[in-house]
Amino acid sequence: MASTSNVDDFDSRYLIVHPENGGMVDLLRYLLLGDISSGVKFLEAEAEAVPVLVVEEAADHRWVIAVSIIARKIIGFLAKPMEYTGFVVDFTLNLLSQNGNIFGLLYSLLHGKVVIPRRGTETFLSTIGQLDGRIDLYKGQYLTEQLRYSDVGQSGIEMELVNRILMDLCIMASKLAYENAEVVRNVVVDHWKMHFVDFYNCWNDFEKEMSTQVFILTDKPKDATLILISFRGTEPFDADDWCTDFDYSWYEIPKLGKVHMGFLEALGLGNRADTVTFQNHLLGKEAKFRDRSSDSEELPSTGNDCIPPGKMELTAYYAVKNKLKSLLEEHKKAKFVVTGHSLGGALAILFPTVLVLHDEMEIMHSLLGVYTFGQPRIGNERIGRFMKAHLESPVQKYFRVVYCNDMVPRLPYDDKTFSYKHFGVCLFYNSCYIEQKVDEEPNKNFFGLRYLIPVYLNALWELIRSLTMGYTHGPQYKEGWFSIFARILGLAFPGISAHCPTDYVNSVRLGKERTIQMSSF
Repeated sequence: MASTSNVDDFDSRYLIVHPENGGMVDLLRYLLLGDISSGVKFLEAEAEAVPVLVVEEAADHRWVIAVSIIARKIIGFLAKPMEYTGFVVDFTLNLLSQNGNIFGLLYSLLHGKVVIPRRGTETFLSTIGQLDGRIDLYKGQYLTEQLRYSDVGQSGIEMELVNRILMDLCIMASKLAYENAEVVRNVVVDHWKMHFVDFYNCWNDFEKEMSTQVFILTDKPKDATLILISFRGTEPFDADDWCTDFDYSWYEIPKLGKVHMGFLEALGLGNRADTVTFQNHLLGKEAKFRDRSSDSEELPSTGNDCIPPGKMELTAYYAVKNKLKSLLEEHKKAKFVVTGHSLGGALAILFPTVLVLHDEMEIMHSLLGVYTFGQPRIGNERIGRFMKAHLESPVQKYFRVVYCNDMVPRLPYDDKTFSYKHFGVCLFYNSCYIEQKVDEEPNKNFFGLRYLIPVYLNALWELIRSLTMGYTHGPQYKEGWFSIFARILGLAFPGISAHCPTDYVNSVRLGKERTIQMSSF
């Protein structure tokens, strides 16, 4: 059941960065001249802390806040062009792929047999799906059996195979989460031979749209031993997703610490337009109300002392939690895994964190693992201490996979003026897919000057490597023209091209030095 903490005793602290509250003159004065009064215009804190907290934050975290404001202003300005570009790119890529690429399309045009892509169908792939068309699992035909019969007493080689298979399932599910419901269903059922449970389009009350996607599968429809939850990550042309990644705003939860406000909103746990909603969801009335709600019901959106009438939207945390509860009751021996790439990775680790906050220990006892790929930081170091007992005992359950120069795991920044930290085991892969178990990835803030030249040289190497992968590692690693084009763009934006799931799939399948004991059945 949800925590019975007294809402009235909940001392909320928060900081919200509003890029729209000041102009370019204010931003330049704040950034270049250190004018704190100009910086304060962009910030909002709880009434009791104003102006002390706002002034302290503006002074101590000037560069971080300024970078966040600049990035979000630029992304906000480009939001509509990004949306239109994404629409055109998706349609064009599907038009080409469904008609046999450029020469097939020309032939179809001449014969009047052009296939017009239709969004929402099982043949319409996302930009991510076009970048990496692989859908089959690593030794997929043996996946269910090997997971079902694995135990701690197996030999090191056998456990190594099971761990690699489970991680492969997670990265492939994280990649699949970018697709529409029909594509997900088709891949899960027809290719993976598993049971598709449901696909959720979830409400974000701050953005006022269904902007959070997640799907659930089980290894089989009856007597399942594995439940997998996969959150969709940052979509390449979605300005709101990228603004969330660059957001500095946080909300402090007693016992837990400071949590990224945008990620809480994506899970449906509050709305910065009315910060009392975070309090209600995390330790108050909303958590208890929705805990009693059936998973088959549509759930009301956030509110203060009452539920706003006529607002009956599904939110990610409650939809997934309620469905997971029913699945665990139905499949008594099942364990569950949570996974995601990019923003989806942040939601994947935040989901069990809130379960613990809500004292959902019966659910947490069935947690097999959390596997994230290219995940941004979700909060400060207190969260890691809070979750340590639940994710490291009796075996490690949280694995954060980072590929080489991926920029997103280095966001938001972690330096002497910034309090956000990663936690859990980091499995870091370099550009040769060599794995290292580390506490923190190298170049943890990405923009360090000593790494500038190596980052661009590495992007050049990745482009050359993409042209040879099919010959050196087999046809399943051959990259198509669109993937190679993304590598070319990576010469200018290396941190973004390194974020693509392609290298994460390759890292899991080709990675060496896998000496870590992972969670098992």
